[in-house]
Amino acid sequence: MRRIRLATIGTGFFGRYHYEAWNRIPEVELVGLAYARNRERAETFAAEYGVAATFGDAEAMMDALKPDLVDIISPPETHLPLVEAALRRGIPAITQKPLAPTLPDALRMVEIARAGPVPVVVHENWRFKPWFREIRRLIEGGSLGAVYNIAFRMRPGDGQGPAAYLDRQPYFQQMPRFLIHETGIHMIDVFRFLVGEITGVSARLRRLNPAIAGEDAGYVIFDFAGPTAGLLDGNRLADCGARNPRLTMGEFALDAEHGAVRLDGEGRIFVRRRGEEERQHPYEWHDRGYAGDAVYALQRHVIDHLTRGAPLENRVEDYIRNVMVEEEVYRSASERRHIAMDEIERRQAA
Repeated sequence: MRRIRLATIGTGFFGRYHYEAWNRIPEVELVGLAYARNRERAETFAAEYGVAATFGDAEAMMDALKPDLVDIISPPETHLPLVEAALRRGIPAITQKPLAPTLPDALRMVEIARAGPVPVVVHENWRFKPWFREIRRLIEGGSLGAVYNIAFRMRPGDGQGPAAYLDRQPYFQQMPRFLIHETGIHMIDVFRFLVGEITGVSARLRRLNPAIAGEDAGYVIFDFAGPTAGLLDGNRLADCGARNPRLTMGEFALDAEHGAVRLDGEGRIFVRRRGEEERQHPYEWHDRGYAGDAVYALQRHVIDHLTRGAPLENRVEDYIRNVMVEEEVYRSASERRHIAMDEIERRQAA
């Protein structure tokens, strides 16, 4: 069994899901952890998750340990310089999202990744949620026929009042772009994963909670290259009535030529064949880690690529399309018009 010597950067709220999942992958050895400010927190993480050493400087850690893989779990403004530092040393990297604070920074990351000999993977784990993997399997099975509509009602119910997000990720309150940049980007990727490329967007965004800087509700209509139309209906203040609204973060629905598929807030999938009653669809998933163990599934996927050469999803070169769609969503909301995706391509060419 090939061992992967892994170094990590960051000890934020979501980082615990990363570390816990890495501990369950037998090929992985956690050799180092880099932190920016809080040494005590880093040492607590290291002791809890069995990390061999801590460093106050990420590049010094890379030079000292020469890891096989770097997992970047730090804030978005650090992603580009840390990816550049890893690639200069020939080290594959996983980087959290948002990919970068701006589209130019994200495009720069793609440029350096394309020029490098090792992959840069975006930690986009929603497509690895077991319910979305199963829904894609149902679509690819062909029995549903052409997919007419897909929709996601984002309803985590965690955005109310002046203390919204402060207990987990307080920086959410200061993000000038929030609903789409931080969360909706996940569903942009899931929609592409399920039914293909997005060709146009129409968006209406709004802020409901005055305690935050960015938008926390809105509608986005998506055109796709095929016959499908999509809707993201996001509202972070409302919930979906599940025992844990953050498990699925909302409810998904799909209408197709020969039936329909529905996901509820408990992770249950229901299928209705045309002319028949809806039935619960059996599939296996485990309620551990984050959202059906999606973080573990993504990280296992990367290790399978590095150790066995398995195909790799979420390369930054593929993921950049999500960031471009995001940019057009904000442009559509600002200019209050429908925008075709080829507009941004023409702007970049000019």
